[in-house]
Amino acid sequence: MCNHDHTSAPTPKSELPRRGVLAGAAALAGISVAGLAAQMVSAPPALADNPNSGSNYPGKPLTTQALIIEGGTVVDPKTGDAVADGVVVLDGGKVAAVGSRDETRKAVAAVVQRARVLNATGRWVLPGLVDAHVHANALADARLLLQSGATSVRSGSSSFYQDIALAAVPSWAPGISPRMTAAGLFISPDQGDSLLADPDLAPLAMLKDGVTETQDLAYLTRVNIKRGAEVIKTRANPRAGLPEQDPRELVYDVEQIGAIVKAAKGAGVLCHAYSAEGIDGAVRAGVRSIEHGVFVSEATLHDMARRGTYFTPTMDAITSMATSANPILAARGKEYTPILQAAVRAAKDAGVTIIAGTDSFGSDVTPIGTEVRLLSEAGLTPLEALQAATTNAARLLGRGDAVGRLVRGSLADVVIVDADPLADGSALEKVSTVVAQGAVVRTNL
Repeated sequence: MCNHDHTSAPTPKSELPRRGVLAGAAALAGISVAGLAAQMVSAPPALADNPNSGSNYPGKPLTTQALIIEGGTVVDPKTGDAVADGVVVLDGGKVAAVGSRDETRKAVAAVVQRARVLNATGRWVLPGLVDAHVHANALADARLLLQSGATSVRSGSSSFYQDIALAAVPSWAPGISPRMTAAGLFISPDQGDSLLADPDLAPLAMLKDGVTETQDLAYLTRVNIKRGAEVIKTRANPRAGLPEQDPRELVYDVEQIGAIVKAAKGAGVLCHAYSAEGIDGAVRAGVRSIEHGVFVSEATLHDMARRGTYFTPTMDAITSMATSANPILAARGKEYTPILQAAVRAAKDAGVTIIAGTDSFGSDVTPIGTEVRLLSEAGLTPLEALQAATTNAARLLGRGDAVGRLVRGSLADVVIVDADPLADGSALEKVSTVVAQGAVVRTNL
């Protein structure tokens, strides 16, 4: 559970180079450029995720060995189709071939002399999973997310732009960090020490009531985007995971959130929201997704379906409060859990696209498979729950078929599980192998 604390406006004047911000954030995230340099080899892959990261570094990115995964049942989350005794060929950071042994014979022959082979007989082969709500502030956090099977993630914000630095890592060192869609700083009234993340944020220190005026909200949003954020995270309500806060109070209204959405200029805005009023205002303001959304109304769900607003219920973050030692949090968890489960069912019935996100914070990582199981228990079919962590999430992130499916040309991210995900909502908790960016992160095969 996540208990962390995090009109036109002028464009930031200073031109601090992005690589300078990345270097500082990388240090905070525990990433050593010198350490990576010792591993550098020739023949760099295309830097698809962050083509400008480390552009002045004299070394070249690491490459990965070709990989053949054979014998398992290959599942396509988009269609629910499965190929028994299937083969997946990974080469150069992409899927070179996928299908039956006959369909992949030529691709296998082309790489077999230089490939590693994994025998997945008796298991199910899936695209890497997407966790669409995480807070990774260090390299260790990123590794834990990968171990769980989350090969792509969307940040729910970081305290000092660590997520932007982590987003650059896969282009240089495959298999260390998930593909990160970074959010930068949380757009919230009290920035605290996060104001030290960038000199352009210094003017916000003089605001007596914090970042609440529309011009200041727009300014902070623009600093985030300038520093490399691909999405923007804000809030309508306080946190449920802090007993001293009331998650039904209003923090930002539709006008304030609208200023953030406008300043984001197409970058998707994810909004932390609990109350019916807060959720409705965020949706009307044009946010891309609602996070948590416990008290969403039926009318707002229909509006979300009409607008194409996504819903990330963060089931584990809510349900886990029920076992808290704090009586206020325990009471919230017990009250909120059935309400959120009903909201998931209502969202499904209304045609809202549901997304899997754990709200993992730091090293307290909830496996994405657990979130998928909880979505299944709330009323999604196993396939629908799988899609929430694959094709639905890929669409939210604008990745198309590159993420969330295993098709020719998609990215080389694979998860192998020990149970049938089309029949068992808990199958994704039984991860035996993770491949990220073509690198084998973990396997017991």
